[in-house]
Amino acid sequence: MIKVGDTLPAATLMEFSEVEGNGCSIGPNPVDVAKASAGKTIALFGLPGAYTPTCSAKHVPGYVEKFDELKSAGVDEIWCVSVNDAFVMGAWARDQKTGSKVRMLADGSADFTKATGLTLDLTAKGMGLRSNRYSMLVKDGKVAALNVEGPGKFEVSDAATMLAQAKG
Repeated sequence: MIKVGDTLPAATLMEFSEVEGNGCSIGPNPVDVAKASAGKTIALFGLPGAYTPTCSAKHVPGYVEKFDELKSAGVDEIWCVSVNDAFVMGAWARDQKTGSKVRMLADGSADFTKATGLTLDLTAKGMGLRSNRYSMLVKDGKVAALNVEGPGKFEVSDAATMLAQAKG
């Protein structure tokens, strides 16, 4: 499993853009993790799936609500990573009203998730291989803090914990 001090794995995530801008075309666009994280401080959180209860009711809304505080604490971007396709992540972004606050990044084949060692096997529940619930503070592509939840828990990967770590 990835740990504090490690570099994020080389991977490409996908992002659905609602509108053209900043050189992005409409539709799924590749996001090279190494290039996108270079020189930035990123609050990255992973979760089992779009539209799932805890993810929709608490995890994503917390980061949207704490956006201004996280920015003030030196966070350049907030990333939500889930093993879903870019179209689902785009629809979920609309539903959650993430706007330009949280980048909703799809890890459709779980390549990034597998490379971090943060997988969660939900095959028995009909969901296949997913991401564990976690958060990490990333500085210039390296993990500065890592918070991995226990099974079924939502205690350490929340926005308030990330904010305290960003301020620390």
